[in-house]
Amino acid sequence: MGNRLSKIYTRTGDDGTTGLGDGTRVGKDSLRVAAYGTVDELNSAIGIVLACDVDARIRDVLTQIQHDLFDLGGELCIPGMAMVHDADIDRLEATLDAFNEDLPPLKDFILPGGGMAAAQCHLARTICRRAEREVVALGRVESVRAEAPRYLNRLSDLLFVLARVLARASGHGEVLWQHERRKRS
Repeated sequence: MGNRLSKIYTRTGDDGTTGLGDGTRVGKDSLRVAAYGTVDELNSAIGIVLACDVDARIRDVLTQIQHDLFDLGGELCIPGMAMVHDADIDRLEATLDAFNEDLPPLKDFILPGGGMAAAQCHLARTICRRAEREVVALGRVESVRAEAPRYLNRLSDLLFVLARVLARASGHGEVLWQHERRKRS
């Protein structure tokens, strides 16, 4: 276990820098800090989904994902660290397939909504997509393992499927985009 903080503030970041896990100081606006900061934001958004009334199976899946995201944040915070692996991505794919199996095929786009848990899951999905974009941007200028953006890409798909499941389970149902609502002239 790493060092425990006995004091929450250190004042070392007052100059606009922060320490990476390897001790390197970087600007708080660096691409690396933005990437792991958004992964942390995603983890918090999943925590909000978990604060809703969700099925135990979904709760277990999302709790495991929170642990994975904490690992991913650590990997991004410590350049060269490897904490997310192909097996984690394979687990996401298997979970996605299992939940998607019982859903009807999509015929329309779905709007975020369908009850509180589903709406929060859609929000987590969009934060996940932003995290993925930031990890890709970081990878263009610094070394990032290929598993990081792959994990986030697959996770956003899983969050979409879970939002569909949650919308149906809530009784609200999915909110379909009504593309024909406007008269074409």
